[in-house]
Amino acid sequence: MDSSEHGPSVSSTGVASGGNLPPGLTEEEAEEMQVELTKVDDEIQTLRQVLVAKERHAAELKRRLGISPISEIKQNLTKGWHEVQCSNAYKRTQETLSQAGQMTSAAFSSMGSAIRNQFGEMRNSPSFKTFEDKVENMKYKVMGQSNEETDRSHTSNNAPF
Repeated sequence: MDSSEHGPSVSSTGVASGGNLPPGLTEEEAEEMQVELTKVDDEIQTLRQVLVAKERHAAELKRRLGISPISEIKQNLTKGWHEVQCSNAYKRTQETLSQAGQMTSAAFSSMGSAIRNQFGEMRNSPSFKTFEDKVENMKYKVMGQSNEETDRSHTSNNAPF
């Protein structure tokens, strides 16, 4: 039975034989392409079925070997982390951060030395000496009063009733 006897047929791609053909395409070429498309679609379906069967088989083998999805994830993460550590970008970043850390450490060290030197110079300045003397004098005045009060309280606490 010829398909042209029943009027134009519509393919799965929507091209009508004997009807609206794309420009520059004959009816025979369209039919050949339609047959080829059908074959390719069938091959894709067969490959999907084979893939599903292979995935089931792999899952069964993994189950029998005791490989769980979690252990696979751990293995994939470990492998991925190893690949990251071996990458040039990671190595360059690690070197850059190491150099930055060394430079930061050196900067803090020199800053600490500079602050220590500044405090040393400040302690030896006449202004600081004057301030230090005033604090010492105030300390003796306060300590002297508290010592006298302590002496009086000891004598009053030891008095008989």
